[in-house]
This record gives sequence, C-alpha cells and structure tokens, in this order.
Amino acid sequence: MAYDDQNIFAKILRGEIPAIKVYEDEKTLAFMDIMPQAEGHTLVIPKSPAVTLLDLDPEDAAYTIQIVQKVAKAIETALERKGIVLMQLSGEEAGQTVPHIHFHLIPSSVHQLGKHASQMGDQAKIVALAEKIKAAL
Repeated sequence: MAYDDQNIFAKILRGEIPAIKVYEDEKTLAFMDIMPQAEGHTLVIPKSPAVTLLDLDPEDAAYTIQIVQKVAKAIETALERKGIVLMQLSGEEAGQTVPHIHFHLIPSSVHQLGKHASQMGDQAKIVALAEKIKAAL
C-alpha cells in the first residue's frame, strides 16, 4: 500500500493537527491516544513515512522500538504501574485504522485479549505454523 501523506498521523507530524505530545526527537514522536483504552494510553510513531511494520526501514524500526521501551518505562514510573500492553496492528486485516505505523502502549494489569498462557494450544497446528514461518524467512 502506498503511503498516504494525508493520514491523521502525517498531519500531526506536520503540525496541522494538535497532539498531546509526551516525547519527540528527530526520528520519533510519542503522544497520547485521544480515544484511550486505558488511562495513559500512548502512541509511539516513527517520523518516516511507512504504513505497516513491513514497510518500515529496519534501522528506523530498531530506533523506534528503543523509544517505545523508553516511553513504556516512563509510563510505568509516572502512573506507578507495572504492566504495559504493547500492541502494533500491521495492516487493515489486523485492525490497523491509521495508515502510518504506530505502537500502542496501554498501561494495564488486566486486558481484554484474555489471560496469557491460560490455555494450551494445539501443538500440531503450532508446529505447522512455525514451519511455514521458518520457510518464509
């Protein structure tokens, strides 16, 4: 998918739409989600024009994840929380609604995705999927 420079995050980066910024440097911007899933819900975006994680330059991806970690630590400290849901929806089929790569940091002790490691998956299916992923690498 071609990058649409009229998406809301591109407009925020250009200063055409206001944002409640929590961090900014030459390569990234972190700002509050105005439709939060929990108090402190923050978004981190690279300034490079990429729609999905797969479109993002690997160096920009590596740098952005460092900022994600930095902001997550700040959220935990500021809100006195010890749980962050890190979410990145890559592509419309995955639920991505803004066509600019972004990472959600959602402070949470309980989330709606279900409890991690609470139910064993079908091992044969998991192995088959792993083989497909390995083949694609």
